[in-house]
Amino acid sequence: MSEPVLRIRGLHRDYVTGDRTLSVLKGADLDIFPGQIVGLVGPSGSGKSSLLHAAGLLEHPTAGTIEIGGQACGELGERARTRIRLAKIGFVYQFHHLLPELTALDNVALPNLIGGRGQREARARARELLTRLGLAERLDHQPAQLSGGEQQRVAVARALANSPRLLLADEPTGNLDPDTSTQVFKALYDLVRATGVAALIATHNLELAQHMDRVVRLKDGALVELQRKKA
Repeated sequence: MSEPVLRIRGLHRDYVTGDRTLSVLKGADLDIFPGQIVGLVGPSGSGKSSLLHAAGLLEHPTAGTIEIGGQACGELGERARTRIRLAKIGFVYQFHHLLPELTALDNVALPNLIGGRGQREARARARELLTRLGLAERLDHQPAQLSGGEQQRVAVARALANSPRLLLADEPTGNLDPDTSTQVFKALYDLVRATGVAALIATHNLELAQHMDRVVRLKDGALVELQRKKA
């Protein structure tokens, strides 16, 4: 089997408030390989967001190791971590966080522009992704002119604009009604499959999780692999 895109070993994350220490992650281990879609489930407060933030190099774990594409990230400085986030990791959140003054096309082109690509190339990549997500007629619309499902599909396109190796999604359909949630998840699933990116998707929706390649549950600070129901 190929090298994992994301490898986590012995991950611990403690939060200290005054004289109290809350241990959220207690030795979590995880490998995700190219093209795999892994669901991350667990009750609120179990540490799903903490795991995603650590995997995305947004927070430093208390202990443990994180490798992305075979590169150990624990000792990297902030500048190097930022470069990895920009080049190798895409993020999708529960709220879309689109820039309200930009069109859908320009929101998706922005990561490539920040990464140093020319405007023509960045906009062509944005147009390609948005078209694949069924938004070819909405390229010039600002976020306020889009439905919630359309906004979230723009956020998915933006996350994949730089052709990352790893996609991290934190409740990407959590703010949507059931029908729209299913539509957005299918769009995300199809695009992830087409690009071969490794994806870790936190969700409370166990029905959606059953469509993923693997499902892991955060329990007592560790990750437990779940058996999926047979179709």
